[in-house]
Amino acid sequence: MTRSPEPAQSFRSEYRATQIGRHYSGWGHFVFTTTGALLAIVAAGLQLRAVHGAQWLTIPVAFLIANLGEYLGHRGAMHRPRRGLGLLYRRHTQQHHHFFTHATMAAESPRDFKMVLFPPVMLLFFLGGLAAPIGALLYFAVSPNTGLLFAMVAMGYFLTYEWLHFFYHLPPDTWIGRLPFMQTLRRHHTRHHDLALMGRWNFNITFPIADWLFGTYYRDDAPGARTGGA
Repeated sequence: MTRSPEPAQSFRSEYRATQIGRHYSGWGHFVFTTTGALLAIVAAGLQLRAVHGAQWLTIPVAFLIANLGEYLGHRGAMHRPRRGLGLLYRRHTQQHHHFFTHATMAAESPRDFKMVLFPPVMLLFFLGGLAAPIGALLYFAVSPNTGLLFAMVAMGYFLTYEWLHFFYHLPPDTWIGRLPFMQTLRRHHTRHHDLALMGRWNFNITFPIADWLFGTYYRDDAPGARTGGA
């Protein structure tokens, strides 16, 4: 994998020495997140029974809700300190964005995956704190299929977020990095990693739907684009 120039290299060296335990496994982290999310999706899917009519609309509606939630969470607590959520701000703005700048996007070894993937406990948070309780509410208030579909989409979106973000921070010359759609999404996220832009532009990590909707999709000719501070 590629080597990064200063000052990112200095930050990386210090972070690795102080924050990444010697027994940490980057690929183990990736497999845990992937397996846990897939098991939740499959478990919900196996309970579906004769989905019909408007129940199928749960999928696009849940997807758009997840895209908006991703955008608001990223634009909010991840980039602006909030009481009780300081850990999110520190890990994202103060650590992730200095470990990976727009000029040093690629991880250098699997140990760097710790600074890309959500901590494993976040899988439990998204499953037990969001997908399951909201899905249960819809299960009883609307229909069982609606609740199960919502939970499946929520966990599927979480996994899509993790996978895409993971691929953005691999070297761009990998086979998946050379795919046209991946190059487009990676450029979108790379612009966000410019410390001069990150506070105002490109908050969607997956698909920039909300960025388009709220006018935060960065273009080189965007008025005042280079004035967006951290």
